[in-house]
Amino acid sequence: MGKSTLAHHLASRYGFTAVHSPRTPDHQNLINRYRDLLARPGRLVLDRSFLSELVYGPLYRDRSRLTWSQVLDLAQLVTARDGVFLHLTAPATTVHQRLKARDGHAPALQQITALAHAYQRAFDTLSSHAPVLTYDTASNTNRPPG
Repeated sequence: MGKSTLAHHLASRYGFTAVHSPRTPDHQNLINRYRDLLARPGRLVLDRSFLSELVYGPLYRDRSRLTWSQVLDLAQLVTARDGVFLHLTAPATTVHQRLKARDGHAPALQQITALAHAYQRAFDTLSSHAPVLTYDTASNTNRPPG
């Protein structure tokens, strides 16, 4: 199960509002966008979030549009809502196969591996400041934060 499937499952089964967050255009203020999202009432599940900017920004644009300080401020908003960050993992080969099956194409294994390592570093850092649950979608095992 991938992140979008999980988000839709939580929305349909438990009444969460699922919000898919594609890349925010450069002219939009990321901090304000996510503050506005996190100010919405009710139960939310963000299918991708501001943490992705710390991963994709440096890999694809040589810089993140958010600082760690800004990310931690937004993480506090998540925590204040009794929220948790879910880090879904799977081997790069599994991710590659899932993307090919879903989209008909997938990034190279090397690129998927680089993204997975960058996400791991980001979630490792975040786990010192906010609750993080890691879920291995290939073996269906949970790992406690930290």
